[in-house]
Amino acid sequence: MSSRGRLLVVSHTEPPSVPTEQTIRIISARQATREEEVSMKKTKKSGELRPEYKRSDFGPLVRGKYAKRLQESSNVVVLDPEIADLFPNAASVNTALRALVEIARRSRPRKSS
Repeated sequence: MSSRGRLLVVSHTEPPSVPTEQTIRIISARQATREEEVSMKKTKKSGELRPEYKRSDFGPLVRGKYAKRLQESSNVVVLDPEIADLFPNAASVNTALRALVEIARRSRPRKSS
């Protein structure tokens, strides 16, 4: 769930050969489709896994297993909702920030030699 209450679909992987490695690789993250939301809510309510999965396929379940590590080492920036609403996507946020950085560079007083 995002900070704005949106259901997110996140795919990630951990390096299996190095269990002490503190790296999680985010493969993709996106807002869930309406169909996925409905499906996930149904699954959550029933407490059952989908038929294609077996509980034995998974290791021990730990809620928030990566939350602290992600907070400490992430370069993810959470925008306030009123700011986020101004941008249609991540690319537009990056474009705006790059423009702001360029303006800041140009407006700095130059050092005299």
